[in-house]
Amino acid sequence: SLSRSQAAMLVAAFAGSLSFSIGASAAPRSRSAVNMQVAAEAQVAQPVALAKAADEARGLAIDSISKAHSGHMGLPLGCAEVGAVLWGQEMSYNPDDPTWLNRDRFILSAGHGSMFLYSWLHIAGYDLPKEEVSNFRVKDSKTPGHPEWQGMHPHTPGIESTTGPLGQGIGNGVGMAAAAKQAAATLNTADHTIIDHHVVVLCGDGCLQEGVANEAVAFAGHEKLDNLILMYDSNGVTLDKMAEHTQSEDVSMRFEAQGWEVLEVDGHDMDAITKAYRYAKDSDNGKPTLIVCKTIIGKGIDEIAGTCAAHGEAGVQYQDSGREALGLPADEKWYVSPDTYDYFKSHKAELVAKYDEWQETFKAWKAANADKAAMLEKPAPSAEELMAKMGGFEVGSGVATRNAGAEVLQPIAQEMPFYLSGSADLHGSNKNYMKGVGDFSKNNYAGRNFYYGIREHGMGAILNGMAFYGLHTVSGSTFLVFSGYMMGSVRVAALSGLPVSYIWTHDSIGVGEDGPTHQPVEVVAGLRAMPNLDVMRPGDAEETAAAYASSVTRPDGPTALILSRQNLAVIDTCSAEEKRAGTLKGGYVAKKEEGELEGILIGVGSELELAINAAKELGKGWRVVSMPCVEAFERQSAEYIESVLPKAMKAKTTAAEAGYTAAWYKYADKVLGVDSFGLSAPGDEVFEAKGLTVPAMVALAK
Repeated sequence: SLSRSQAAMLVAAFAGSLSFSIGASAAPRSRSAVNMQVAAEAQVAQPVALAKAADEARGLAIDSISKAHSGHMGLPLGCAEVGAVLWGQEMSYNPDDPTWLNRDRFILSAGHGSMFLYSWLHIAGYDLPKEEVSNFRVKDSKTPGHPEWQGMHPHTPGIESTTGPLGQGIGNGVGMAAAAKQAAATLNTADHTIIDHHVVVLCGDGCLQEGVANEAVAFAGHEKLDNLILMYDSNGVTLDKMAEHTQSEDVSMRFEAQGWEVLEVDGHDMDAITKAYRYAKDSDNGKPTLIVCKTIIGKGIDEIAGTCAAHGEAGVQYQDSGREALGLPADEKWYVSPDTYDYFKSHKAELVAKYDEWQETFKAWKAANADKAAMLEKPAPSAEELMAKMGGFEVGSGVATRNAGAEVLQPIAQEMPFYLSGSADLHGSNKNYMKGVGDFSKNNYAGRNFYYGIREHGMGAILNGMAFYGLHTVSGSTFLVFSGYMMGSVRVAALSGLPVSYIWTHDSIGVGEDGPTHQPVEVVAGLRAMPNLDVMRPGDAEETAAAYASSVTRPDGPTALILSRQNLAVIDTCSAEEKRAGTLKGGYVAKKEEGELEGILIGVGSELELAINAAKELGKGWRVVSMPCVEAFERQSAEYIESVLPKAMKAKTTAAEAGYTAAWYKYADKVLGVDSFGLSAPGDEVFEAKGLTVPAMVALAK
């Protein structure tokens, strides 16, 4: 017998087989000039099987959330037919090789609906057994409250990105689509196509209300990323109220204005979903596609369906009646029928056959394109190998660390063919433009310099998407003071262990005349508080070389490069090799004391020169320690840390940095810094006014 929803699906399938026109549920909005050519016959080959799978996916979500007494039922129940179409028929993937280069990527931007994703990964045959599905939100399970990327622990195959903060997944999808365009333009040839997959994102009203999503959507439309399909779970419900209480804009019109194709469908009509998806996938028209799926949140449990209550676990109390209505057996929780497993086993065989065909194409591509194959398979260089390619800097000369970065970036660009850089409209100020590699745009997807416009938060989410994609090493830049706009994305990168680099320049009150709005005094300290983010503030050009090399070779987390606008002296108290090696360790002795150790000065960034000059006045017994990266220093052995900063000397240690002082008291009993906002004046005058001078440091240290 059929459940109510399965019967409805069958009726919809027959209805869809009768006619299809511009006015049908999968048509573009009437003002679009597109004419969809769609066959009249039904698009879903086995509607009954997929309807049954949809209801069983609902059941998995109901049972797991009920067991946890925690989680979001609304999306897994409301989007079950969307999942059935994607995993049961339309997407290209191989559960046995979840990192296959040419797989379709799926991102659940509405990460609170994570049981949707876990249910379908299990049913589709990924290595996510029913036991793990039932352990939803249990400590150390592979089914955490929100999706966590496979680079995290424990490994959950099929998870393409860490989502939960709303809107971030949309930006991730844009980043993946851009990465795929860049990779395809670089690697594909006239004879062999090895990259032609699509990126699919499922989002909700909450995602689209977030500004980060709009920034990313604008970028995607402008750059014509037509390999991107955004499926919008449009159910008219948000957590507090019905969506109409907080939004009244026409979302479809907004997307059309930003260069997207927009289709609207009944999100429970699998024929309509299929038609729209195939149109989006097959129409290489220079437009990413938004498919507005009109759904009923919590569909399957009548008591919560279509209400705000479906946003949480309110449906738990209706577990038994809901399962009965879905036609699921009362005596077997987490039920998936043999018929459904058989269907997906058969579907997997079809997918694997296409995967095997691709492998043959890939082998032929490698044989015919040795240069491109070598590029793709080139091992990542070490920091030491990269530094060997970087020239040196004249001792005593003045070089802004942003300018030093511009120089050392060039060999990185040459040695790492999949290194991508970009800026939020500040290439000229951030000095991170790579020469000779072209600009990424709708006219040149092979380019490697990205122009994000004034969209810092969108840039951060797009960078994460590129890093999640897995082929590229990426960086993006803006002024340090605007890093706050990016912080939601930076946190996801740190949490996920993504190797993203942030090039943040104009690092302190040294910015000068632009004034306190552009002088970050509290920002670096805040960044250092974030777990798994390496914050590198080099003190001269040689330290900058090592900082860049470290940032692009760090495999398990992001790095913030904090660079100066003003010139800094290339210090002469130790060799370039010592400075570079010491920077990789996070901290080192930049000026060794002569004779008995009397005191220690810690100098960071532009204050390294200040500390060295103060030590010269204090006497030969004073040591200067440079600490460009606290996080890397803390990873060193206890013996090394003690050799640089002896615990017994803490009372005689003074630290200096043009920023917030509190954290430095871990290493020093005295700190010279800036605990108030800056001033609008030339940089040297601001330093003087804030007391960051050699006499002030000498007086404090004595």
